[in-house]
Amino acid sequence: MTTVAATKKFIEATGNLAVAYAVKQVNVDFISAYPITPQTIIVEALSQYVADGELKAKFVNVESEHSALSACIGASIAGARVFTATSSQGLVLMYEELPVASGLRLPIVMALSMRALSAPINIHNDHSDFMSMREQGWIMLAAEDAQEVYDLTIMAFKIAEDERVLLPTVAAMDGFTISHTLQRVDVLDDEVVRKFVGERKARFKLDVENPLTFGPLALTDSYFEFKRQQHEAFKNSEKVIREVFKEYEKISGRKYEPLKKFMMEDAEVAIVALGSTVGIARIAAKKLREEGIKAGVIGFTLFRPTPKVEINETLKDVRTLAVFERHLSLGAVAGPHYMDIISSLDKKDDVKIYDYVYGLGGRDITTKMIVDTVKKTIEKAKKNEPMEVEFVGVRE
Repeated sequence: MTTVAATKKFIEATGNLAVAYAVKQVNVDFISAYPITPQTIIVEALSQYVADGELKAKFVNVESEHSALSACIGASIAGARVFTATSSQGLVLMYEELPVASGLRLPIVMALSMRALSAPINIHNDHSDFMSMREQGWIMLAAEDAQEVYDLTIMAFKIAEDERVLLPTVAAMDGFTISHTLQRVDVLDDEVVRKFVGERKARFKLDVENPLTFGPLALTDSYFEFKRQQHEAFKNSEKVIREVFKEYEKISGRKYEPLKKFMMEDAEVAIVALGSTVGIARIAAKKLREEGIKAGVIGFTLFRPTPKVEINETLKDVRTLAVFERHLSLGAVAGPHYMDIISSLDKKDDVKIYDYVYGLGGRDITTKMIVDTVKKTIEKAKKNEPMEVEFVGVRE
């Protein structure tokens, strides 16, 4: 077993460069992507690694994101370890192929620099693109900073390629806020990463010596069974994800869990968030504590599959939640975090959960906004007010 002490080194990297460095260390076989802000730097860096001979991968330039994921699907079926990256409208252009990758049980890994969806055109961060993937059959991980996106990218390959899983996986980060922000990133030695991930052993692939059929026409007599198998794969993935998190902690010293918890031991009110906002929420919780309000923070690292076990364990003694969503589910009762929590709780009758939309199109969320919203949530809960989605930081 490699010791943590043997892995101590760091680089200065943005989130985008941290992803590229991780992909190089994993030693992928095939990369295909199309440039789009704020993801472009990832594939620029990878193309440079390939050109310089630092990464022995096939880099395929294509004319669109749809073609990029199509190429990745072909390479993955052939048994290659495959990576792609995109953002916003680029992800939307991939849509036809997202469920194909999942339905074919292909362990493709994608990096997503999360960005608002058009229209109107906006290049800044919110979680609209990421949340739109939640019905497409991909395992979904979300990072708080560049360190996490480096770690999660490495773990994504090990999770996706496990034969108990075989599902495509996305590791996401906030566009610009993380993708373009420089920070210290503690990295592992190349050999440590490669030993951790291992070689891809694709038993199910195109092989003239052992013919298999991928993506056949499946009508009423068999389609349902394929979908049930995907459902079982997601159930299997819950155990695998937790195993990989624990194994990665042994080689890195960094602990990962489906839910990050901060000051939740005695919390009476919890702030729920995803991405870089989790860090701001921690500061807000400290300020609330200084005022005598027992606040804690829950940050989602694993979004799909829904971490139901951790949701119940973390919230067993919490009766008031302020859920912050950087995504607007148009026409829905509430956002995806709110709906996931409500549907996951075994005992929900005495829990007051309020949903807040913030930061669309990259608008700032401040510590004061979170503090004020939590105080408002406490008052609403005392009055037993019904939940209705509210907006934080919007001009009315």
